[in-house]
Amino acid sequence: MESSSGEELEEEFPGHEWITPQSSINAAYQSQTEKGIRKICSELLELKDAIENLSGNMQSKYLAFLRISEEVVEAEQELIELQKHVSAQGILVQDLMSGVCRELDVWFKSNKEEDVKEKDFQAELDEILSDDTQDPKAIFLDKLDALLAEHKMEEALLALEAEEKKYLVADESSKESNAELSAFKTALFKRKAILEDQLVRWSEQPSLPITELRKSLAGLVKIGKSSLAHQLLLKAYGSRLQKNVEAFLPSCSIYTETYAASLSQIVFSAIAKAAKDTNTLFGDSPMNMNRIIQWAEYEIETFARLVKENSPLPESVSALRAACICIQTSLSHCSFLESYGLKFSKLLMVLLRPYIEEVLELNFRRVRRKIVDAARNDDILLLTPQEGSPLSGAVAPNIMLTSSGKKFISVVNDILDQVTPMTIVHFGGAILNKFLQLFDRYVETLIKVLPGPSEDDTLLESKEPVEFKAESDAQQLTLIGAAYTIADELLPAAVSKFFDMQTEKKGAGGSSEGLGSGSIYSIEHKEWKRHLQHSLDKLRDHFCRQYVLSFIYLEGKSRLDARMYMERKTDDLLFDADPLPSLPFQALFGRLQQLASVAGDVLLGKDKIQKVLLSRLTETVVMWLSNEQEFWDVFEDRSVQLQPSGLQQLILDMHFIVEIAVCGRFPHRPVQQLVSTIITRAIAAFSARNVDPQSALSEDEWFLETAKGAIHKLMLGTSGSESEPEPEPEEHVALHDEISDSDESIATPSTSGSEDSFASANNDDLESPVYFTDPEA
Repeated sequence: MESSSGEELEEEFPGHEWITPQSSINAAYQSQTEKGIRKICSELLELKDAIENLSGNMQSKYLAFLRISEEVVEAEQELIELQKHVSAQGILVQDLMSGVCRELDVWFKSNKEEDVKEKDFQAELDEILSDDTQDPKAIFLDKLDALLAEHKMEEALLALEAEEKKYLVADESSKESNAELSAFKTALFKRKAILEDQLVRWSEQPSLPITELRKSLAGLVKIGKSSLAHQLLLKAYGSRLQKNVEAFLPSCSIYTETYAASLSQIVFSAIAKAAKDTNTLFGDSPMNMNRIIQWAEYEIETFARLVKENSPLPESVSALRAACICIQTSLSHCSFLESYGLKFSKLLMVLLRPYIEEVLELNFRRVRRKIVDAARNDDILLLTPQEGSPLSGAVAPNIMLTSSGKKFISVVNDILDQVTPMTIVHFGGAILNKFLQLFDRYVETLIKVLPGPSEDDTLLESKEPVEFKAESDAQQLTLIGAAYTIADELLPAAVSKFFDMQTEKKGAGGSSEGLGSGSIYSIEHKEWKRHLQHSLDKLRDHFCRQYVLSFIYLEGKSRLDARMYMERKTDDLLFDADPLPSLPFQALFGRLQQLASVAGDVLLGKDKIQKVLLSRLTETVVMWLSNEQEFWDVFEDRSVQLQPSGLQQLILDMHFIVEIAVCGRFPHRPVQQLVSTIITRAIAAFSARNVDPQSALSEDEWFLETAKGAIHKLMLGTSGSESEPEPEPEEHVALHDEISDSDESIATPSTSGSEDSFASANNDDLESPVYFTDPEA
């Protein structure tokens, strides 16, 4: 509206020049406002650039001012020193001029006597101008001040030392007053303090070469400041050591296995150099030794802390390797320092022992988890060691291991590869004990893999899953054979260097003093082997217990129950035409035959393990009969009538078990002793029920021959054979525990066939064995 009205006014008054149009006014003011704003913005930008330039100039000028201030301070100090020097020279010239003027006045007064006294005057002038008339002490002090002002410390030190020696010799015959001597000594003391201050400042320079440092410290020793010089020496080595360590620390994460050894080299080499310089400069006084020991102990404590702080994960192999190398190198350095009278081995072990023990514990936990997982998921693959593998050097080529057994030896060798000789000396006993714990845990895991409940439910937590169960005899025997191979051959061979070193140290007069409770001296080889055997016994006993119980509690006629001795139809077994053991014991014989055949295939070449298992199985049956109270309670039941034939059958069964042990060619004395106890107890039980053993029982030879005949019939696979067993060997029962495998050296019940024992029975015979023969049929 306003713009339109303005235009109308312009149209109405077009000819009046003194009237300015509104549009011109708006355009002018608008243009001026925009230009003003732009101008202000431009000025502000220029002002901003000027401020930035001013700020930069002020900063540079401030730094230049600081630098100039420092230079001014230095120049001021130099001017002060120069002023002192000029003042000293001015005093000397002034004294000389005053002396000359005074003598010239005297000479003018005696001018008349010039001819007479010319020679005397010349001599007197020479005397005046000569240095002999000047005070030598003042001259020396001036010279010393000049040397100190010019920082010529070596020359000042030599001059001061020479002056002290001269006045020390002339002190007794000196004619000077005590005041003059005291003043001179005070002046010397002040200048000596100045020299000391200069030497200290020079020694504290970080970039000072070690040779210059030794010269400076030697100067302090000469002016009687040995204690201060020694402190400066240790301080200098400490600062240099700190710089070297700080420069090395960033590379610790790169060299995870050798960082500790490098740190050890840096620290102990500095201690060795400091000890050498101490002996060279200051001697081996007790005070110096105490001072360097305190300093070195502090540096070693710092070293131990740095080793722990920069260690990789404690449960890793790198941490174990680094810890072992650290012990090896550090103790070697400590051994070298003993030549300087410094013994730090005990201190080092006190500081590092907790860290080393932690690394060992966590590494063994890690490998224990690996072994447990491998055993729980074992696929029973029979693995023979390949060429170049860790097993190939320690095991015969025909040895076979399960995958878990190979894993066990693999992790053991992984740990042993990291161990150094010094680690064996100080921690060998602890490592061997941890190997025992490792093998024991491996055995406990195998027990969980085997069928049947374990007596000790706390061996492994129930929440740990077991994905694999060894159901067949071959699988079970394979696991047991692998455990025996590890305990008897592989593990002892792997740790043999531990006991070799123990024997070597003992032969050289080594002592366990100061080595700690986990040293190689803390365990004996026999005791260690005994612990391994104890773990194997747990595995063997569990296998035998579950194996025997599985056949004892069979359903049907083969169930081992005391009532079978009360259900006999015949009155007298002695008149039976073909007496045989009870069905459960025939079944036992057949199962042992099958197990022996499987063991011969699975445990090929491991006759000792086969005999141990079969012998323990037979012994377990007899032990169960001896200890099972429910079995014996049946004979005390008055409601059931006991027959003499039941006692005869029981005794025949016991003799049959003994013959199984003898025929199996394994030690039978424990079985025979238990059988004797059972027979005695059975006779007493039947006697208490009015059964006369004298009339019911025949001679022992009858039971022995009958048991041998039963063995013969069952091994031939027929219930009745026309062939008669050969006479019993003389040493039939008195067999030694260690029996040879050769047929000629074994005293066994022989038969008319070619079979030597049920363990050598053919597989064809085991397909349809005829051992379930009812004695009453």
